[in-house]
Amino acid sequence: MSIPLDGIDVPVASHDNGIWGSDAVAAMLRKLDIPYLALNPGSSFRGLHDSLVNHLGNEQPQMLLCLHEEHAVAVAHGYAKVAGHPMGVILHSNVGLMHGAMAIYNAWCDRVPMLILGATGPFDAAERRPWIDWLHTAKDQAALIRPYIKWDDQPVSVPATLESLLRAVNLTRATPMAPTYVCLDVSMQERRLEAMPEFPDPARYRAPSTSVPASDDIAAAAALLAGARNPLILLGRLSRDPRDWARRVALAERLKARVLTDIKVGAVFPTDHELHAAKPGHFLDETGAQHIREADVIAAFDWVDLAGTLKQGGGAAGAKVINVALDHHLHNGWSMDHQALPPADLYLSGDPDLTLHLIADELGVGAGPEPDTLPALPALRLGSEAGELDVVSLAAAIGEVLRDEIVSLVRLPLGWAGDSWHFRHPLDYLGSDGGAGIGSGPGMLIGAALALKGSERLPVAVLGDGDTMMGVSALWTAAHYKLPFLAIVSNNRSFYNDEIHQERVARTRDRPVENKWIGQRIGDPDIDIAAIARAQGLVGIGPVSSTDELVTAVREGAAAAKAGASVLIDARVKPGYNPTMAAGMTREASKATGD
Repeated sequence: MSIPLDGIDVPVASHDNGIWGSDAVAAMLRKLDIPYLALNPGSSFRGLHDSLVNHLGNEQPQMLLCLHEEHAVAVAHGYAKVAGHPMGVILHSNVGLMHGAMAIYNAWCDRVPMLILGATGPFDAAERRPWIDWLHTAKDQAALIRPYIKWDDQPVSVPATLESLLRAVNLTRATPMAPTYVCLDVSMQERRLEAMPEFPDPARYRAPSTSVPASDDIAAAAALLAGARNPLILLGRLSRDPRDWARRVALAERLKARVLTDIKVGAVFPTDHELHAAKPGHFLDETGAQHIREADVIAAFDWVDLAGTLKQGGGAAGAKVINVALDHHLHNGWSMDHQALPPADLYLSGDPDLTLHLIADELGVGAGPEPDTLPALPALRLGSEAGELDVVSLAAAIGEVLRDEIVSLVRLPLGWAGDSWHFRHPLDYLGSDGGAGIGSGPGMLIGAALALKGSERLPVAVLGDGDTMMGVSALWTAAHYKLPFLAIVSNNRSFYNDEIHQERVARTRDRPVENKWIGQRIGDPDIDIAAIARAQGLVGIGPVSSTDELVTAVREGAAAAKAGASVLIDARVKPGYNPTMAAGMTREASKATGD
């Protein structure tokens, strides 16, 4: 008998070839409903690899071959941002774990679920092969990442491993979500078993129910909001469930409360709604800061960096602050991702989505209509004259082609103008990487495209050139598994954010500003990113450097992506903001947020 796997007919083993420890691990992963396992191969999990291919065959979880461990974790990260539940990652020993560490930190900061499987050479020193097994064995492997994972274990027996997997999956799915890690001993994987062990029934070991605040606290929060003259709602890390979205809108409308959203966490409220008070950004603009100053009650629902946001608005000394979060359960002394300590006149320890529903219930607010899945809504229209590209004209040119398409914006670059597109559905925009590093964009795009495959949505990402080049080999995985998407590289040939930093330092020290590019520019020789994409099996288009060229390229790329291709466009943009180009554009949305 044979089954198609990775596009190839692979013989499937019969059960008279024996049962091995890793066979039980693979079967447990299937019982836990782990759909995919992203991996870069390694000898420390060779037993599990064999079991996934030759014991499970075409049953889930399906392996996804990646060319770097950091990409494997990023794929799982992007998948979770769409699906809301975890897929798996397998990292080879301590060396693979070190490669994947940055991406794990991103997933931790972004609070997404993920099951990470590590592996180690035989923990029993007497069983280790000379040299290599010693290099690939650590006494406490999880110590490398323990400050930014939720839970870890290194079991040595098959029954203990099954229990660890069950616990790890339940914990990563529980709010607040974050990655968990189980390290598999190679001897356990390669131990021959007399029979399959008895598997725990996942239905009898469910994840803990969602935490909710006390009823008195719900009533107090509702009373504060109902009595507010100028309430403000800050919507942060919230679910992509359309029912939750609808209730947020209904609550804001009942209270006539202004709403701020954060471009770091994705779409959580319609940005073209009259109550959406300012363009989403990485920091508050003056309009957003003014709303902080004017509010008499501020309700924050798992808002990222509440203390910093209030500080940008002058401290909100005149407002009562309601903070709703469970994030304090993950705060530790190693990572400062928890940000500064925010003031809170009422701190509700509960799941932010469910707590919002309870407050709405207390106020008699109905469910509200769920959002429609609508075509993209760019807020800018290109002028009649073609011109050079910058981040604003890039957004307008992409919108010129995609305005009739149903898209999910997977990633946006740091310089993206938050009011250049509107979001009207929770899948319209997925947010950033969480950890504010570089290199995760391509892998996260692939994971999101995997989760969206077969849906009506076209995954679209606008990536930076530095981000693309650090993660560029992830693109091969997309071509190999035929994942359709459209990636536009906003290629300013520089690590431009650091040029801005160098300019600030130079001005402060009265030194030559014209030297700011040194050690930042990516050129001489120029990098043909589209050619690199083509070399890995993608449709590579470009480079293009004007608005009319980009319109043509996006039209061609979107058609290819809708036909099933992975597409990348190299769009050469002028660094920084171009006011001349921006002045030639017109706003076309019914409401331009932040104006």
